[in-house]
Amino acid sequence: MPRVLLALAVLALTIYAVIDAIQTDDTRVQHLPKLVWILLILLFAPIGPIAWLVTGRQRGPQNGRPKPNRPSAPRGPRGPDDDPDFLRNL
Repeated sequence: MPRVLLALAVLALTIYAVIDAIQTDDTRVQHLPKLVWILLILLFAPIGPIAWLVTGRQRGPQNGRPKPNRPSAPRGPRGPDDDPDFLRNL
């Protein structure tokens, strides 16, 4: 039973990595051409899929939104006791 689960995990990882490699834009593929990565993923499971996920592609922002180029605006007071105008009016 553990061997079957391990084989299914390797198969799922390989399928995920192949689909991810196919859908990745050519400009985001690192170190090797996309076709070579796909062959490595298919021929050298589970090492190929792990190598693809770790080094084969550029990682974008975690939440899907681009990072802002400028620093965020300075934050104002967080609570009423940190706001001098509020304390002055008490």
